[in-house]
Amino acid sequence: MASVRVIQLSAPLRWLALAWRDLMAAPLQCLSYGAAVALMSFGLWRALIDSNLAFWALTLSCGFVFVAPMLAMGLYEAGRAIGAGQRPRLSQMIVVRGARRADIFYLGLALLMIYLFWGRVAQIVYGLSTYRLHTTVHAFVDFALQTQEGHSMLIAGTITGGAMAFFTYALVVISTPMLLDQGTNVFAAVFTSLQAVSKNFMPLLFWALLIAASLIFCAATSWLALTVVFPWLGLATWRAYRDLVPHGRADAST
Repeated sequence: MASVRVIQLSAPLRWLALAWRDLMAAPLQCLSYGAAVALMSFGLWRALIDSNLAFWALTLSCGFVFVAPMLAMGLYEAGRAIGAGQRPRLSQMIVVRGARRADIFYLGLALLMIYLFWGRVAQIVYGLSTYRLHTTVHAFVDFALQTQEGHSMLIAGTITGGAMAFFTYALVVISTPMLLDQGTNVFAAVFTSLQAVSKNFMPLLFWALLIAASLIFCAATSWLALTVVFPWLGLATWRAYRDLVPHGRADAST
């Protein structure tokens, strides 16, 4: 495992400030990348709503955090280029050459499995809460907000989903950019990420809450706010990695 620095509680705010500066250094490329993710998310969400699959729209929306680290791989590449004084190309962000590795594939496969497992868990929580199937958005929202069973479902889903999301976050908060930057194996990267959370629990919990609040805001805009928020958070995650793990390849180039 790589060594991990101990950081202050306010460090996530500094990451966001630095990431905003990075975003302004390559706005067209980063916002185009964010727009692609936003349109893809909006299209999937809208298709589920129009198909009267309100439950799956909510479930997949909540599970976005499980796949976001892999979707942000191009932003880590952009952050590395900006840190080296270069201007990233959009083609370089879409096709990340450093991501063509088996270890990154293994991590992505693990996140996909967690994502699918979350879908099954959500089905169980929903099935234990009611015997009815609420197909429309209006019916599902009424059930969730105006019935005792719906409240129980939201509480159980929040606790279960929150625990799974934080566990996944602990696995990938450092490992995804570290795999891209240092070319290490997936086990060393994951355990370094867990070590970072263990040594800096409160700052990284604060960072997790900031990410969650940002994604809730994006969900309230039908995911269109991801155009700006997603590249901002992706670049901030790269800054978090640079701050927490010294002696990476990016440090050697600056």
